[in-house]
Amino acid sequence: MDVFVYGRLTEPARVASVVDSFVFVGAAVLEGCHPVAGRYPTLAPGGETAGRLLRTDALDALDAYEGVDRGLYVRVAVPRTDDGTAAVYVGDPDPLDVESSVTWPGTGPFADRVRRYVADGGVVVRPRP
Repeated sequence: MDVFVYGRLTEPARVASVVDSFVFVGAAVLEGCHPVAGRYPTLAPGGETAGRLLRTDALDALDAYEGVDRGLYVRVAVPRTDDGTAAVYVGDPDPLDVESSVTWPGTGPFADRVRRYVADGGVVVRPRP
């Protein structure tokens, strides 16, 4: 599975400390979300984010690293411009103490609002040649 990474997981040494097997398959841009700083980096609606595509089968290990079970991040499937999807981790701005105001549109749980935005907002991962 390909994962769009934009923070510390762009660093090979960090990835190697989390998963046993991986390869970076190239640079990419996430269109429709921009990065925001906080205790850990996360994303907010609008703009774009530069990153890398990481290929690994160890999504359980990445989920644990990102705190998915603790509600810190949600993993969402985002369409790629070259077909298929890439997983993207989006952090909940409240527990991450982000430095700027981040509002995900809609109502309901954070994960549902992120998934709706991705589905309705034209968010895509564009691999770079």
